[in-house]
Amino acid sequence: MMPPETLPNSSGGPTPTPEPLLLEVAWEACNQLGGIYTVLRSKVPSMITRWGDRYCLVGPYNESTAAVEFEPAPLDGPIGRAVEQLDQKAVVAHAGRWLVTGRPQVVLLDYRQVFGQLDQIKYKLWEDHGIPTPGEDELIGGVVAFGEVCRRFLNQLASLGAGSPPLIAHFHEWMGSAAVPTLRRDGWPGAIVFTTHATVLGRYLSTNNPQFYDHLPFLDPDKEAAEFNVESQHQLERAAAHGAHVFTTVSDVAAEECSCLLGRRPDLLLPNGLNIQRFAAIHEFQNLHRIYKEKIHQFTISHFFPSYSFNLDKTLYLFTSGRYEYRNKGMDLTIEALARLNHLLQEEDVPVTVVAFIVTKAQVRSISVQALHSSAVLSEIRSATDAITRQIGEQLFATAATGRFPDLNTLVDDYWRLRLRRTIQAWRRDLPPSIITHDLADESNDPVLSQLRDCRLWNLPRDKVKVVYH
Repeated sequence: MMPPETLPNSSGGPTPTPEPLLLEVAWEACNQLGGIYTVLRSKVPSMITRWGDRYCLVGPYNESTAAVEFEPAPLDGPIGRAVEQLDQKAVVAHAGRWLVTGRPQVVLLDYRQVFGQLDQIKYKLWEDHGIPTPGEDELIGGVVAFGEVCRRFLNQLASLGAGSPPLIAHFHEWMGSAAVPTLRRDGWPGAIVFTTHATVLGRYLSTNNPQFYDHLPFLDPDKEAAEFNVESQHQLERAAAHGAHVFTTVSDVAAEECSCLLGRRPDLLLPNGLNIQRFAAIHEFQNLHRIYKEKIHQFTISHFFPSYSFNLDKTLYLFTSGRYEYRNKGMDLTIEALARLNHLLQEEDVPVTVVAFIVTKAQVRSISVQALHSSAVLSEIRSATDAITRQIGEQLFATAATGRFPDLNTLVDDYWRLRLRRTIQAWRRDLPPSIITHDLADESNDPVLSQLRDCRLWNLPRDKVKVVYH
């Protein structure tokens, strides 16, 4: 029997099978929304090293993000031919390179081209898979449309004829995987991998139920999905999990969610990794650390020093960041820990200041007036002190060159003395530094701001832990 890696050629001898192509399909390919974008972007260098031009990302075409991150370019080989043939069938596919480290191939599909057929596409999802997709939800409509154009692209790639390479399609999250159940039903000849990074239903349940993981085995997923009005998302995710040849997730906790809520235990755990190659040159990393720490120092001076000052050489900076999910992203635990740390440092009178940044994407109206004012006045102080430094330097040199030691008190003009004094007066304020940098759209109901106030993290002079909610 012929080994699986060979095929007969026209002369009867074995011909090596082309190496497989890997298509990584995600709603956030070249389209930044949340954490999946970072996962894809950070893994690209390793994927290019392993797969080269046999690796290609597939995502939705978004004109605003594509203008920044996407470089149109013709692609060679089967992917390029499939794009050309797809264009002839009235589905616009933008081929090119993603402008990140590694510059991977990417195909961005204009899913809006099939909006006129959306009713038929949704009907087929319901008829074949029992997945409801309400017409009024714009996101679900876009996801279903993207799934359809993705299905057409992958079918086109699989129909290129003899000698075509084997195909692997790796789908991420429910928003990128609407094509999975239909591809399996149609017998698409490639291998399908589906990865969920956190279940849709799990996100909602964990936000509203502190004992979520204790109750997980006893939950009715369909009932809970209906209660949170995420039936379509849940059913799409469930269908992708069951339709994939290989189902993966990123942690044992997420695997437990999948088993109970999606009805399939993941085949593999693929934890998100950290690409440490960028830190290989220690001297470059240390230099960047110095530069960015100085920038953070400048912000700290601008934000806190109009009210009071502290020793920056004995200041620690802490950061937490993530999507605006107060409980899921652990902001509640972080704030509670900061409050306890503040109490301990005060009790022990430790000569250290901790500045903790909580960075997330809450709805805001604008940057706060106080933050803008402090930044502007700090710039004025910098301008005045730079001018004084230049003037002192010039006059000091001119006087010293004559062989005399100058009277240092006479080296600065009265104009610059007065300007600096007025700027310092404008810089000072009696109120403590704000714990927030922006005016929130709904300040009274913001959970992060409410807990910071409840924990008495008010940025008072006696507080050892200062907070910046950005």
